[in-house]
Amino acid sequence: MNLVNRLILSLIQSLPKPVVKRFALRYIAGEELDDAVRVIGAINSKKLMGTMDVLGENVTTREESLAAVRECEAVLHSINKNHLDSNLSIKLTQFGLKIDEEFCYSNVKRLLDIAYGYNHFVRIDMEDSSTTDATLKLYQRLRAHGFEKVGVVLQANMRRSEEDVQRLIPMKPNIRLCKGAYLEPEAIALRDGGEIRLNFMKLFKMILEGKCYVGIATHDDFLISSAYQSIQEMNLHQSDYEFQMLYGVRSKLRDKIVADGHRLRIYVPFGRYWYAYSMRRFKENPQMVRYVLRALFFGD
Repeated sequence: MNLVNRLILSLIQSLPKPVVKRFALRYIAGEELDDAVRVIGAINSKKLMGTMDVLGENVTTREESLAAVRECEAVLHSINKNHLDSNLSIKLTQFGLKIDEEFCYSNVKRLLDIAYGYNHFVRIDMEDSSTTDATLKLYQRLRAHGFEKVGVVLQANMRRSEEDVQRLIPMKPNIRLCKGAYLEPEAIALRDGGEIRLNFMKLFKMILEGKCYVGIATHDDFLISSAYQSIQEMNLHQSDYEFQMLYGVRSKLRDKIVADGHRLRIYVPFGRYWYAYSMRRFKENPQMVRYVLRALFFGD
């Protein structure tokens, strides 16, 4: 992290919560489900797709996990009730992955049973490296039990991701590909930005060559331009892929991607744990703070 980013992060961490919330609300819908419904509705009106995420992770009790499941069930019911073009994103540590894997699986299955009834899609997010094996194992188990409308996430900074793609391709997964936000040891993760970009495009092409659907989750101009080129060279259809971006980040770039004829999905987090999420995002990706500051003071 460079000096400027450290200074910005230090400033944000010293601010009172109400002030931080002003920054956070640039890319968090709010604390309530109604806030997320409002934001997704506005996104849909601009011909953008959405993904709702109930903030929270690493719960320590079964009661907290079951409460998270109920919140996510409410999201699925609300998507259906309000006719929203939106998916649901979940984190397994919120559903009890670190408490008991079988308990976590039963919670996810309970949620997917509801999603199946509505024909909704659910994305299992990827967390830090301590959960990667368990996350992919649970995903593969769900697919083996007939759950088709469920996807997973792979991170281009992880050295293992190429092998993970190769292992997943036979089941034709729906993969969200991102750079990776978690700070991991160099032994298991790439650190150089150029190397991460190259690996991202390598994985991107592997996924598409394997006839799998891919969500191109990035705000990186180089990666977006490279993806454009690959999409043209491979003569892909809109149904083969989508771009994905965070709510409140680089809206002009977002609009350009849509104007260029590509589908784009906006990731919309909400919930009462907005502060912890915001601090983690700012710490892991100080560029986020720059996006917010630029948008607040100069417009996006």
